[in-house]
Amino acid sequence: MSALLSAVASALLIRGITGIGHGQGVPVIVIELSGAMLAGYLLVRRQAALSLPLLPVDLFRRPVFALSVTTSVCTFVALGVVFVTLHFYFQYVLGRSQVETGLLMTPWPATVALVAPFAGRLADRYPAGILCGIGLAVLTSGFVLLAALPAQPHPADIVWRMMICGFGFGFFGSPNNRAIITSAPRERSGGAGAIQSTARLLGQTVGAALVALIFGFAGPSGGTGPTVAILLAAGFAALAAVLSVLRMFNFVRFSRAPRRASPAAREQQPRAAGK
Repeated sequence: MSALLSAVASALLIRGITGIGHGQGVPVIVIELSGAMLAGYLLVRRQAALSLPLLPVDLFRRPVFALSVTTSVCTFVALGVVFVTLHFYFQYVLGRSQVETGLLMTPWPATVALVAPFAGRLADRYPAGILCGIGLAVLTSGFVLLAALPAQPHPADIVWRMMICGFGFGFFGSPNNRAIITSAPRERSGGAGAIQSTARLLGQTVGAALVALIFGFAGPSGGTGPTVAILLAAGFAALAAVLSVLRMFNFVRFSRAPRRASPAAREQQPRAAGK
């Protein structure tokens, strides 16, 4: 039943978003989005009552975990928007071939591969909120620079912008994944990993649906469609950066919270006072 509710909620959400861009009737869109919200609510309510839930919603009571997952969702929404948009932009706006499009996309993952191990080592020494905040700020800047590309850019103009985006995402990935896993109890690491994968998939799917929505109004080739989509991705990346920094306040608050004394220590306190 839980798997069915999850599938229904995801399918109706994506159909509702894409339906707006494809000119679907308003009543149908309202029904689809309302059905997605209802299925999501029933799923959360059902999972909260289970001892071994498919969706460990109880972990979201931990502020650092909730903020880390939300940061991940917003970031992958931005990535989903940009990755889909750039393929249309390179091929239909700039007239690049499929091979050229692939080569223009390569600097991003190549930079991530170089930066991610370094960011992973830094995550052992510095809080994820700071590292991810820096990375997401750089990623936001890269998106803005991509949106500001000239009408006929030189390949070098695209490459260095893609490298900036790769550098920003490389600084985000490893520290944020580590924060999600370590903010959950050790015995719940499996559930935390499942939420981590779900956040990534949900973000990318919603991002692709948002591209369909924007292109449905503005068109994939010509016009303002690609620029609007990339600026929307920049907005999601900026929101993710803010959420990442907010983790620092929760981390400091909980790290300074006084620890409760053990039962044995509480029993010894009256005896010490009597002496």
